[in-house]
Amino acid sequence: MVKAQKKESLLHGDVEQHGQITQGEWYLRSHRRRVYDDLGNEDENIRKEFKEVISSLSAGAVAGAVAKTTIAPLDRTKIIFQTSNEPFSVKGAVGVLQKTYLENGFLGLFRGNSATMARIIPYASLQFTAHEQFKILLRTDGNRKGPLPPVRRFLAGSLAGITAASFTYPLDMIRARLAITQKNKYTGLANIVVKIYKEEGFPAYYRGLIPTLIGIIPYAGISFFTYESLKKLYFDVMHDAKKLNPLHRLFFGACAGLLGQSVTYPLEIIRRRMQTNGISGPAKPEYRRMWSTAKYVYKTEGVRKGIYKGLTMNWVKGPVAVGVSFTTFDLLHGFFQKRFIEIESE
Repeated sequence: MVKAQKKESLLHGDVEQHGQITQGEWYLRSHRRRVYDDLGNEDENIRKEFKEVISSLSAGAVAGAVAKTTIAPLDRTKIIFQTSNEPFSVKGAVGVLQKTYLENGFLGLFRGNSATMARIIPYASLQFTAHEQFKILLRTDGNRKGPLPPVRRFLAGSLAGITAASFTYPLDMIRARLAITQKNKYTGLANIVVKIYKEEGFPAYYRGLIPTLIGIIPYAGISFFTYESLKKLYFDVMHDAKKLNPLHRLFFGACAGLLGQSVTYPLEIIRRRMQTNGISGPAKPEYRRMWSTAKYVYKTEGVRKGIYKGLTMNWVKGPVAVGVSFTTFDLLHGFFQKRFIEIESE
């Protein structure tokens, strides 16, 4: 093929092909830069989105681990009361903590925390990451930043909770078993996984899943909705996002945890009874179904001492855990955004 003699012919495409350049060659040459630029931008967007997901996963994992470790002794004490017929009281809770410390030492207060970490790290990672992605999917204005409308704000939180709970539920059941048993029953995480499968079968890992999913919809929805709404209210009043410090985030997260757990607490009682049925005595047939469990607990223990048993302790540990979790995630996620994503895009 004879090469183009004049620049003019190339620029105008020489569509008549007067022996200088073919139309196909002209198209490739004249459009190559734009095509490569588009491909480059697409690759850049994919890399940026990938880094955003990784930053959400990492920040969520650390947030969940820090929050749950902070309140692990209180969480273990709460589960002991939830799964027993002993009435809850602050004095009784302190007694359980003292007894645990005297019999098993300081580390005994954190028994079951390894299973908690095995569950909470993937759970928190999935929940926070799913929440960020659902916020993007539920937008209609094309913007990636800023608060969602109220209904979609609630929906994003609920969907994130369902996603995380569905994938990590067996680890929650294992954590509850480890929290209420002594070392001679289950020696560790691997031992309990094998033992449950051999003695009770695979379905035992998902015992109590239905009340969990029913409870996670309002709990996660209310928690994320309250936290995001309080932040939006603060920004609207103060008109300066920089004034939102960690103490503000802790307070907003505490309010979110307090409200969310108060509304959905009865379902947690039902879930714990189903998860631990048969551990400290003969299995009760009433604890095999969600509605029969609720009916039995209400009939034998009432509302305050049964359905809402241990709620007082939840009002202490719940706001602390949720506040620490949201605050840690926001700070780490913001750090990762500035350090690894925004700098690259400049």
